[in-house]
Order: sequence, then structure tokens, then C-alpha cells
Amino acid sequence: MSAYQALYRKYRPQTFDDVSGQTAVTQTLKTQVTTGKLSHAYLFTGSRGTGKTSCAKILAKAVNCLAPTDGNPCNRCAACQAIDSGSCMDVLEIDAASNNGVDNVRDLRDDAIYSPAQVKMRVYIIDEVHMLSISAFNALLKIVEEPPEHLLFILATTELHKVPATILSRCQRFSFRRISQEDIAARLQYVAYQENIDLDAGAARVLARLADGAMRDGLSLLDQCASATVGELTAERVYDCLGIAGERKCGELMGYIAAHDSRSALDLFNKLYAQGKDLGAMLDELACLSRDLLVMKTAGGAGIAMLSGVASDQETLTMAKALSTGELIRMMGLLQSTLSGFTRSSSRRMDGELCILQMCQPELSLDPEAINARLTRLEDQIKTGAFVQAPSPSPTAAQAEDAEELPPPPSDEDAPPVAAAPTPRPMEPPAGFWAELCGAVRKEVKPPAFGFFSSGPSAPVQPSLTEGDLRLMCGNTFVAETIDKPDILEVVSRKAAAILGRPVRVKVIDRSARPAGDPRMEQLMHFGRAHSDIIKIKNS
Repeated sequence: MSAYQALYRKYRPQTFDDVSGQTAVTQTLKTQVTTGKLSHAYLFTGSRGTGKTSCAKILAKAVNCLAPTDGNPCNRCAACQAIDSGSCMDVLEIDAASNNGVDNVRDLRDDAIYSPAQVKMRVYIIDEVHMLSISAFNALLKIVEEPPEHLLFILATTELHKVPATILSRCQRFSFRRISQEDIAARLQYVAYQENIDLDAGAARVLARLADGAMRDGLSLLDQCASATVGELTAERVYDCLGIAGERKCGELMGYIAAHDSRSALDLFNKLYAQGKDLGAMLDELACLSRDLLVMKTAGGAGIAMLSGVASDQETLTMAKALSTGELIRMMGLLQSTLSGFTRSSSRRMDGELCILQMCQPELSLDPEAINARLTRLEDQIKTGAFVQAPSPSPTAAQAEDAEELPPPPSDEDAPPVAAAPTPRPMEPPAGFWAELCGAVRKEVKPPAFGFFSSGPSAPVQPSLTEGDLRLMCGNTFVAETIDKPDILEVVSRKAAAILGRPVRVKVIDRSARPAGDPRMEQLMHFGRAHSDIIKIKNS
């Protein structure tokens, strides 16, 4: 029984016509082979998985083929079969990553002067040539410049900037572009048909998008998903197999962020985390979607051709209207900084939750990007008419009639003196009251408010008990806004009443709130107005 061969190896192109998405390169090479106007040295450059090594092997076969057809090798003659099987000693593929020393290049140079024994031309394919040392490049320089007539060099690299200019000037350079999603999807459909894989069109588009312009990556992903799935391979099964959230969940999460619904966004984020979705891939999808929204926001209809395909064009257009340019730029910065910190993070989940919370609530931060996001959102709402000031409530007709029937209010001289409302007297709570209340509340309250109910002198929330009220004294605005929710206050009131044996009203007090006229608040408001004026001047 023969060993299984990976799809990207099994379906490696065997002729120039089989190479997808590199028509400019393959057509030039075919013309040179047909006319015999071959160079002595070629340099293939481009990102991974775009066909550099495949074209190098095809070119090595084409120049040695005994019966070439329109510049393509026949793949049937003795020379083509020997090169395909790797038994031809005159066509050598060298990995510069592991043979990067000057001694390796000297051995190559000494062997290159001998005439080929099996084929017409001796071909050296040096892969990842940028890994050669400086001394190795210097040793290679002379023979690349003036090789024997029977010698052909084909250099391949993914990092062109690391190749010395002296080597570049002696080679014909061919740049391999990233393969389009349409070409990758078409090739995946062809391979799936040949392998009897029931590949859905939507799944092919997802795999093509995840391949990021690399055909080899697309075939490897297809190989992985096909081996883990029985039956039709759909987009949802691709998401489950690769551990990514998918465009529907990613769009839903971005919708919650656009609506500033922190609770729903965190709830969905934690559900996806519990399902085993990769947090890095999830935030990367959000970053791609933010980029698409920014493109649609700034380029309009012309930006459709630049979308990455994370969401449909209509969904992208709808979400782009709900977010301002400043918000999208801030989101992309937050996502990129969070992703870059994942490599040294001790808790990816905590970093992801903090990133989602900051995207939902820009008011939590006073940095210039957060203030700019809030200002641009307000400006967009004013421009589109979405911002409407709430009118003051007017009395109904029945209220107006009742007001007419009522007698005029007595004058201040005739009015009896009104007794001042008694000030609630502070009370000393029973021993252990706060610790017992915190323990009872923590059983029903969910994070992040869960962590604020703790006893001790440095706790973020401190109690103050009066005759009828329980005041929760908060150390900062964030704590106060987090626990000042009806469902949380109801739990605190119910548990306190059960402990004290009488009804208790709960109030939240922000001890960090500054009074009107505070010079620091005036400076912040002045900064916001000045920043808004700068944005308006730039837009005009």
C-alpha cells in the first residue's frame, strides 16, 4: 500500500499552464524557452506558496526536455522523468537555509564547471537564497556573473531586500504576486473533484480567504478539513475544524461593539472561548473586519474590490454606517496591540476581554484616540441627523385642565412654615454585616461586578448604613457605573433586607466625581472642544 501524499505535493504544477495566477511570469518563461533566448541566472521573488519553486522545477525540465510543446515540458521523455523522480544529478535543488556557508558555495562552484552527464544543461535551484552569508554571496558572485554555457542558476527568495544588489544586477528578476481568492477557490474545487471531496462553494471561498494568497496554504487547509469531515464540507464545518469564529459570529460580535453593548459582546466572546475558538484567530478576524469597514467608510463603492471577504459586502456596508472613522482606527490599534502582546501574555482570555470592553466603551479611556473616537461618532450623528436632542416633556391636555381648576397657590406670607426634612442618621451596622452581605451578593452577581464586592479597608466599594438606606461608596467612576445596574442593586437590596430584617434602599455614590467648575474637568472639556475644532478644520 502506497503512503499517502499531501495534496499540495500531489497536485504540484507540472507545466507552466498549470500554474495559477502567475500568467505574466509563465508567459515570459515559455517565450524564452521557445525562442531559446534564456538567461544564465533567474531570481524568483514573492510571498510563500505562490509557485516560485514549482516554476523553477518546470523551467529546469523545459530547458532539458527532448520534445517541448509551446515552451512547456512534455513530462514523458527520459530527461523530464529523471528530473521529476529526483534521480537526475545535473539538476540540483539546494536549501540555502541549511547550506549557507562559504564552504558550501565553494563546493558548488567547483562542481558547476563540469559538463552535464544526463541532460543538456546543468541547473542549480537555490531556495531561500537570502539565507546565504555575506561571504557565501561573495563566493557565488563570480560564477553567477559569468557561468559556463551549460550552467543555469535559478534563485528563489521570499525576502528580496536581504539579497545583495550585486546578485540582483546579474539576474533576471520575476516577481510572483499573491494569488487571488477566485483563483485559489477554483483550484480547490478542481482538486476536490479529483479527490472525490464534496466541497461546498462557500467552504471553498472561506479556505481561499484563509490561504491569504498562498495556494499551498489553501491546499493544506483543504487536506486538513477533508480528513476531519465526513460528508459535505461546508463553511461551518471548516470553522469548526480550524477553530475560528466564522464570518457570522464575527459580524455579530462587531454589531454588539458598534452598539456599545458591552454585556452582549462579552457574553458572545466567552461563549466562543468556551467552544474552543482560537482567541488569536478571533481577534485577527475582527481586525480584518475593522479594516474592511474602514475601507468602505473612506473609499465607498470603490473599496468593494479591496475587501478581505470576512463579511459580505452588504453586511460590511451596513456596519460601516454605524461606526465612525475615528472609532475604526482606534479599534484597529487596540486589536493590533492586543495581538502583538499575545506572545508574552500570561492570560490571553483576560487580554481579549479587556480589548472587547475598551472597544465597546471608549469613555473608559481618556487617551487622545478614545476622545477622537467619541468626537467623530458625535460628528457623524449630527451630519446624518441621527443625533436629536430629546424635547422637554409638555403637559397633556388633561393635566392642563386640572391645572386650570386648581386654586392659585398661596403667597409666601400666607403659607405655613414647612418643616425641613430630617437628615437620615448614620447607623452602626451589625458585626460582620458587610462581609456576610458580600458573600451573599457574590453568589448571584456575575463578573466584572462580582470582584468589587469584597470586605476590607482597601476594597473598591465601602458601605455606609443609615436608618433607611445602604449607600455603596465607590472609589472611582468605573466601579460606580459597573454596579449601578437595576439587577445588581436589586440583589444587594434583597440580601441586605434579609440580614437586617427590614426593607433597605440601595444607593451608589461615586466619591471620585468632581463638582462643576473643577479646573481639571474644565481643562478636559477645553481639550475636547479644541480637538473637535481641529477635526472640522481638517475636514473643510
